[in-house]
Amino acid sequence: MILYTLHGNGYQDIAQLSSCQGATVYVNLTNRCPCACTFCLRQTKEMEEGHSLWLKKEPTVEEVIQEFQKYDLDDFKEVVFCGFGEPLERVEDVVQIAGILKHFRRDLPIRINTNGLANLIHQRDVTPELKGRIDTVSISLNAPDAGEYDALTRSRFGKESFQAMLDFASLCRQYVPHVVMTVVDIIGDEKIQRCQAICDELGVKLRVRPFEE
Repeated sequence: MILYTLHGNGYQDIAQLSSCQGATVYVNLTNRCPCACTFCLRQTKEMEEGHSLWLKKEPTVEEVIQEFQKYDLDDFKEVVFCGFGEPLERVEDVVQIAGILKHFRRDLPIRINTNGLANLIHQRDVTPELKGRIDTVSISLNAPDAGEYDALTRSRFGKESFQAMLDFASLCRQYVPHVVMTVVDIIGDEKIQRCQAICDELGVKLRVRPFEE
């Protein structure tokens, strides 16, 4: 699936919706990710062929836009770049697609759900490229310290990943109106409080998400 929405505990191609009015539409661009998180659904959940986010090939920018052209952008509540992989593996394509969508509907809210490691992936600061294209960046904080973060995410960049992710959040504030960091509630109140302190220091919002089996 390239364009999908959340349906119950699974994913649904928006082509199967009777109406897209008020739908949050997710854009699935890649399977690639520098992390192998212990809790990631791509490693813990089997999916039926018709409801899987695993891509047999990455869609081109043109293919993604062709999918959007089948629908009325005015129907969408929000567009979110998020799939089984890290969307900012394809940062140039994300920016290009977002720019095209904004051209046709300037007020369309566009969000990226990311692990925050794009600057390590591309070995440059990509955050200026998000300006004017992305309204919200939601970054998976996951843990209150580098050691636990490394154990949970198993990032190929190792221990430097945690600080790089925090730096990415701080840099995003210059170019993106809304920067959010997320944790799952299963980590417990004490760690959530420590994560809140990190977000307070960075000047970003913390969102606590329910754990999904």
